[in-house]
Amino acid sequence: MSTSPYDYGVTDTGTLRAPMERHALSGISVVIPAAGAGRRMGSAVAKQYLTIAGRTILEITLGRILGLGPDRLVLVVSEGDVLYRNVPGTEHCEIVIGGEARSDSVRAGLRALPPEDDRLVMIHDAVRPCVRTSDIIQLVKIAGTGEAGGLLAVPVVDTLKSGVGGRVDRTVDRTGLWQAQTPQLFRYGQLMAALASACRAGETVTDEAALLELAGFRPCLVQGHRDNIKITDPADLAMAELVLAAQGVCP
Repeated sequence: MSTSPYDYGVTDTGTLRAPMERHALSGISVVIPAAGAGRRMGSAVAKQYLTIAGRTILEITLGRILGLGPDRLVLVVSEGDVLYRNVPGTEHCEIVIGGEARSDSVRAGLRALPPEDDRLVMIHDAVRPCVRTSDIIQLVKIAGTGEAGGLLAVPVVDTLKSGVGGRVDRTVDRTGLWQAQTPQLFRYGQLMAALASACRAGETVTDEAALLELAGFRPCLVQGHRDNIKITDPADLAMAELVLAAQGVCP
């Protein structure tokens, strides 16, 4: 039996996935936006192509999703990007070209799918390779049956300050505040309609849940884990390496 990390019937540590895991995303299509420039990283290549223990961030992220058996997986890349061709896992993806804004890339990814209003679609950041399988399964269990979808998130625990001119203006009450993560899960029809509405109104959002909120919906908050970090700058890359080593993914 192969225990290669590219055999998506096994985990990264070489153990067989449980049947529930192998089919956790059955009937669900996944869109992974990977068209961002990642300027804050300050690297010569887009951050999804940086490596951790010899594997690109994108490869690790794709492995997490592919191991759960999605119905379809759409990878959205920037125009002129050819680096994805060398990333293991992309041979299982439908490749489409994204746009300048995240919402443009998500719309492009959704358009690659059959226009079925009730289809469940999951959006996941290419640079969140540390997401736990158990959290994805919990998201599907809770948000997959709700009327407004949902997202992984964690309660805010740090003290928050609002600043003006480099000085504290006030302390922000963190009661009820959550830090949004991905994956996020919604119905195809709702998300496409929300995207169209936001575009007409000239609204700019940073995640898909905000689109549903603007359309009057209240997505479910499904508590995840703080180690599901989004790799944005060099410090995040070092932290992700520690997390993945602790998870046994990149020893």
